[in-house]
Amino acid sequence: MVSRRTFLRANSVVFAAGGLGLALPSTATATTLTTTPLLPGFGRPTRLDVADVSTLHGDDQLLLTTLQGVVNRRRPRLYFNYTAENYDLRWLSSTGAAVTHHDRPLDLVTRYRGEIRGAILHDPGVPDSVNVATTLAGLENAVAATAEQATAYGLRTITDLRGRFDAGDVLGTYRWQLANLFPRCTRALLGGLPPTRTVRVDGVQWREVARETERIRDSSNREVRTFDLSQELSGQDGVYLRFQDSLGDDGWGASVGSIKVKADGAEIVSFTPGTDAETPYLFDGVNSAHGGDANRFSDGGGYFIYRFTAPAGTRQLVVEVDLWNQFLVTATTTAPTRVEPFPYFRDYTVAMRAMVFWLPPSGQTGELLDEILGKVEPTTPYAGWFSNDVAGEWGGVDRASQHAVEVVPADYYMNATVHAGVAAKVSNRVRPRPAASLRNRVYLTLTVGEGDNIQYCQRRMREIWDDPRRGAVPANWTVSPLLADIGPALLAYYQRTATANDLLIAGPSGAGYTYPGSWPTQALDAYTELTGRFLRRTGMDLVYAYNHRKPEGDGWVAFDERIARSYRKNTPLRGIIQSWESGDLQIRPAGLPVIGNFSPQGKAQEYRDTLVKRIEGWDGAAPLFIAGAVNAWNWTPSDIAELGELLGDPFEIVRGDTFFALLNEHTGR
Repeated sequence: MVSRRTFLRANSVVFAAGGLGLALPSTATATTLTTTPLLPGFGRPTRLDVADVSTLHGDDQLLLTTLQGVVNRRRPRLYFNYTAENYDLRWLSSTGAAVTHHDRPLDLVTRYRGEIRGAILHDPGVPDSVNVATTLAGLENAVAATAEQATAYGLRTITDLRGRFDAGDVLGTYRWQLANLFPRCTRALLGGLPPTRTVRVDGVQWREVARETERIRDSSNREVRTFDLSQELSGQDGVYLRFQDSLGDDGWGASVGSIKVKADGAEIVSFTPGTDAETPYLFDGVNSAHGGDANRFSDGGGYFIYRFTAPAGTRQLVVEVDLWNQFLVTATTTAPTRVEPFPYFRDYTVAMRAMVFWLPPSGQTGELLDEILGKVEPTTPYAGWFSNDVAGEWGGVDRASQHAVEVVPADYYMNATVHAGVAAKVSNRVRPRPAASLRNRVYLTLTVGEGDNIQYCQRRMREIWDDPRRGAVPANWTVSPLLADIGPALLAYYQRTATANDLLIAGPSGAGYTYPGSWPTQALDAYTELTGRFLRRTGMDLVYAYNHRKPEGDGWVAFDERIARSYRKNTPLRGIIQSWESGDLQIRPAGLPVIGNFSPQGKAQEYRDTLVKRIEGWDGAAPLFIAGAVNAWNWTPSDIAELGELLGDPFEIVRGDTFFALLNEHTGR
């Protein structure tokens, strides 16, 4: 595909014409035009000032991250470690830059103060002003700060957003931004970032109230349970009731259908999750979602917390909860979390001069999201994420797809302005396929998901990839081919350290997360052409893909001839593994093999038992092909190796490329 955006190269510096808004050298000529990266860098880092900001308050992290965006736009020089696990420091050596460590990260504000014009003051009472301040920081070469920070560091106030917006009028805030700031912003990127984050408070003591110890996934234990919280009445700040997943390794966590609270027998609270009546009591619901049964649920390591306040003098406080599945309920009298600005990925949006917003993809905010998505051209990346967990993902990605916009899950991707500029050798060679002969076996290929999420590639994937048992069993590892632009050193590391049993394949659904079936017919080729370009750059020829869900919301729509024809015409794909969960999909639209993934629950033993049950009707007279999904958040290569040890005859685990070669041989294609 010929990109709609062009680059001018002069004096070894890359400038974006009409995109980043940088001044172009007068000596540039038409002969210097070339195709721009989808996610451009800002020069190669040669010297980095590095600091650990993991213990700083979100206000300070926001200040430093927006400073990083302005400074690194000219040349990458600032690099921060954001986590206690030191994920960012694992990648530092791959930058190839000389490093100076700073023990006092906020001293860097003074060090680089001469490169910024001043501060954009966000309003602590209006969370979404953090996003408006970020957008303005990029446009004004400024930092996003509180009034106190601006005074402390001697920063001139460029714009004061305090009192500008109403905290309850999210639509008004972002409509103002769309009308007044978007005309000045790049059209090459949209930024979807939450304005705030919830941070756990250390030292909070929780009392266990109830726990489900059995693996129950079918709501069979659903009932109204009564919890006595009278001993929490001694707290001065109310009672906090938290719901979690009691097991955490397979989904199906706590689900709540309704709550009633009684003080000395009198009902003081009654609501159904997802309604307006729930809002005053939902203290922290960021890590939860609404379900189809008018319920709120949270799986894995997530949780949600309600806060209740009893009338003065109350002696008995009782909560009645319609509750089911794998629940863990705990209570405390101490505020367990606090709200701070969300600082991550803002260096890149500031450097790009992108508009940053956070609009839940439903209702009126969804309509405004549609309006914004409709103002950019096909294949413009929306980098960030969506609210409301899984429901927000489905709704947000589908809306973006309808506007021919692909999603780059990047909300927690750190130091992007540095990583995008690293000179790393990304291989475009397809890994040689192991020889295999077709027999009457059950061929299983295992695919580790989440690779479309570039922050996963930066963090969780590196953690499990370094497991010494990786490579004991063949596995497909989804990664984002867009790392070739925004994280070449990350992709090069995985390519370089892969064993013969590791195959890198593209995550959903190619060059960015999208639902191809929702793309306008006239724009789909633009996405598959973009995907083909990145697949050829990165040596990948398999993709794990999603499509839009059925109108009734139960399951996915299979790839049809239109979609498969576009992929086949514009990409080097040998096959597609489509998200399907039940695995009962094996089709060949437009001659391209598509197989649905199968998603057993639990760890190795339960996974093995589910597979054995799955093949009970197989007579062994012909090969059987199963594409198995691996949960990247709960599994490790050690778990994959354990599964390999448990699976004996007639199973044979193979890499994805071997899998599709054998499938084609079996079907005579």
